[in-house]
Amino acid sequence: MRESIDYPESYYYHTANNLKERPSLNGSHATDICVIGAGYTGLLTALNLSERGYDVTILEANKLAWGASGRNGGQVGSGHNKKIHELEKDYGKQLANELWQLSEYGKSIVKTRIEKHEIDCDLKAGNASVSNDRGDDHHHKEYVEKLNSDYGYDLVRYMTPEEVREMFHSPYFDGGGSLDMGGAHLHPLNYALGLAKAAEDSGVKIYENSRVTSYSNGSPCIVKTNQGEVKAEHVVLACNGYLDNLENKLAVKIMPINNFILATEPMSEEEVRYINRDDVCVHDNKFHVHYFRMSQDKRLLFGGGESYARNFPNDLKSYVRKTMLDVYPHLHDKRIDYAWGGTIGVTVNRMPHVGRLHTNVYFAHGYSGHGIAMASLAGTVLAEAIDGSVSNLDIFSKIKIPTFPGGTLLRWPGFYLGMLYYALRDRF
Repeated sequence: MRESIDYPESYYYHTANNLKERPSLNGSHATDICVIGAGYTGLLTALNLSERGYDVTILEANKLAWGASGRNGGQVGSGHNKKIHELEKDYGKQLANELWQLSEYGKSIVKTRIEKHEIDCDLKAGNASVSNDRGDDHHHKEYVEKLNSDYGYDLVRYMTPEEVREMFHSPYFDGGGSLDMGGAHLHPLNYALGLAKAAEDSGVKIYENSRVTSYSNGSPCIVKTNQGEVKAEHVVLACNGYLDNLENKLAVKIMPINNFILATEPMSEEEVRYINRDDVCVHDNKFHVHYFRMSQDKRLLFGGGESYARNFPNDLKSYVRKTMLDVYPHLHDKRIDYAWGGTIGVTVNRMPHVGRLHTNVYFAHGYSGHGIAMASLAGTVLAEAIDGSVSNLDIFSKIKIPTFPGGTLLRWPGFYLGMLYYALRDRF
């Protein structure tokens, strides 16, 4: 599953703004906060703390946003992986409402940071969820009605099957859906690069190619790489699906899953309007979700297919293209210019795992496919907690995250068999 420390040959990499080399850590350094991982979580933690006057150092094993933050589908969704009725059922209405408000805070963080730092990342409004089966329509209706009436959220509305066909012209979508204009989509790598610039302008030091080999909690904490070490009053573990064995107490709480995306050649305006009339991002309701949106230069960015093995498929273009043609068979003659994969972290109950491991060691991961808003939220919440305001962290602490059966060694076989069941269920 490991690639070189260079960025993958993705559409995002080839349209990135202001890529630059950063030094590796060498020698011994001291700082207030050492953040491990330069994705959204780490960058927002560092930026928020630096703005509060802390000295912050980020250590990144590869390159900035090399992981899921620079590879994902670019969808900024409302809520969590679990829908609001599931949250109410599992946690009660009061905690469900607190979690909903936190998720709204996460979206606002993304939009506010983009505006404040003038980040050029193609931010656009609109997030559609569509059904493959008319029998699922009642779920969309109930979801929209609950958000409208119980949570006062009026930016989402129900779409009839006829409207879904008119908007997306896919034979694959036979049911209705919901359209959330409070959701959004963006260029994920450029969002991360913009956050990094803001953090560095604020005084944050970012070291690339500086894989952490170990850390100790104490006063101070000592974080070691092959070439150096950092002494810090606080450590933040912001590694998500790339945590590996750095902290086994956390590794057993998440499962790394590989997901894949392609980018077609640019299309005409007429072709774009046919497959995505309102230029929103789209996902279906399959367990193994299909998702897509248009790029700024009119390419279809289509995500589909997951793997639970430790390696990516050999021919990613063909692997994802087959799924794309299920949704849009008329695109069979379109050239595929890019295809890439990335690794996300999921939890057993698909809720983010955010908290404090020791007195001065914090962590956040397991966003389960909702990483842009959730990771931006988590980084902000961790910074608040380190600075003394723990109210939002306390909400996350109410969510108990189960351990994957089998621990770090045996979780893969059991999880693979479980996912195989859902893959077969999606087909029939």
